[in-house]
Amino acid sequence: MDEKRFKAGQYVIKQGEDGSELFVVESGTLSCSKIFKGKTEATFLKKYEAGDSFGELALLYNAPRAASIASDSESLLWCLDRETFNHIVKDSSRKRREKYENFLEKVKILKGMEPYERSVLSDAFVEESFKAGEFIIRVGEEGHKFYLIEEGECIATIHTAEEESKEVMKYDTQGQYFGERSLLKNEPRAANIICKTDVKVVSIDRHSFKRLMGPLDTLMRRNMEVYEAFCVAK
Repeated sequence: MDEKRFKAGQYVIKQGEDGSELFVVESGTLSCSKIFKGKTEATFLKKYEAGDSFGELALLYNAPRAASIASDSESLLWCLDRETFNHIVKDSSRKRREKYENFLEKVKILKGMEPYERSVLSDAFVEESFKAGEFIIRVGEEGHKFYLIEEGECIATIHTAEEESKEVMKYDTQGQYFGERSLLKNEPRAANIICKTDVKVVSIDRHSFKRLMGPLDTLMRRNMEVYEAFCVAK
């Protein structure tokens, strides 16, 4: 990898340009912005900090740069050229992205996202596995994660006035989600989520979602009618 330094305000990549390098941040912070179709001003998407990487989309798909990234301060980056990237990581990176991009297209509450946003969001996914009978969420806990079902079946239960456990929801379809209420309202968990079978989920923590996509409720407002329909159904 080659070392490259950028000054505050200097662009590392610009939207629409051909891309031939992937970058990894060693120090400094950088801002990512994108001009969406029909808009004239750029929309801020995320910050890049030490340990983050960017620029692989153009290498994966031989496409122009999907967004612009400028250095907020003096920054030190390491870059990987297209040929080296192709030999080392292209196949595995593309398979992971395609897997999760296809997965996200099935999540109704996220259908308002741009393809680029889905691609960025997929990078934040963490796979988690649970055994039948395990609790993924317990009533009263602080909520820091948003979960999406990849495989398996879960149920949601609440405690009634009679101190009995009552099933109120079933999650058995890929793309179903839970845990969003605590992130939206900063409230403790309102229900238990219990695995009926072995379950595989992908999770996104609060910090990663906000850092990548902005506040979660901003995304929800973009598709509010769908979200409110889900809330009523729940």
